[in-house]
Amino acid sequence: MSDYKNGDPDRDDENLDREAEKENQVKQTIDDFGVINNAFNFDSDIQYLTIIGNIEGHMVLPPQNKTTKYENIIPQLVAVEENKNIKGLLTILNTVGGDVEAGLAISELISTLTKPTVSLVLGGGHSIGVPLATSSSYSFIAKSATMTLHPIRLTGMVIGAEQTYEYFRRMQDRIVDFIVRTSHARRAEVIKLMNNTDDMANDVGTILYGKEAVDLGLIDEVGGLNDALRKLKSMIAEADGQETAR
Repeated sequence: MSDYKNGDPDRDDENLDREAEKENQVKQTIDDFGVINNAFNFDSDIQYLTIIGNIEGHMVLPPQNKTTKYENIIPQLVAVEENKNIKGLLTILNTVGGDVEAGLAISELISTLTKPTVSLVLGGGHSIGVPLATSSSYSFIAKSATMTLHPIRLTGMVIGAEQTYEYFRRMQDRIVDFIVRTSHARRAEVIKLMNNTDDMANDVGTILYGKEAVDLGLIDEVGGLNDALRKLKSMIAEADGQETAR
């Protein structure tokens, strides 16, 4: 028989197993979705979303690639909108870009959330990562981070027909229109930098460093995690105040 004063060892083992299982669930959520799920005893009204590596589209990328999968991110964003316990979204980006339609789908969802949203570019926010960064209500970029503006590309076999070039042009317009709509950048300047031939040795486009992205109007402010969280919390407080006033 167990000593009541010292506790039931069987029950202690059960509690330890329960805690271990809960910890594994949290780790699995981070591994699978790149997010910390607020349901697992994480006391915060802010949802954190990481967008890293390649944005994976309809084709599965090789297993050695770090990827962000749209089929994982989209349900998370719907949950942010629907969950009354979540007051705001912080998106952290370190991405080389990837699939245009998957990236734009995620960007459109973020831009249409009714809750405060803030993005932070760390490392890189390249290619389709640019609209992903501008889709939030307010955006930050680290001093050492970079963003690359360049024309779209297609991999695999390309049919050299007039319709193909028209498709390229319209796809490019979709990206530029979104960037201009969700940032303070001017359309003519964005197109000019995308087609620049002087900045990269073996490519067309422009690499923007930290403050350069802010000066262009793509990003609102240079800052880090503390700045992004402070801004998001102030936006949440303002939104709560407006809700109370109603």
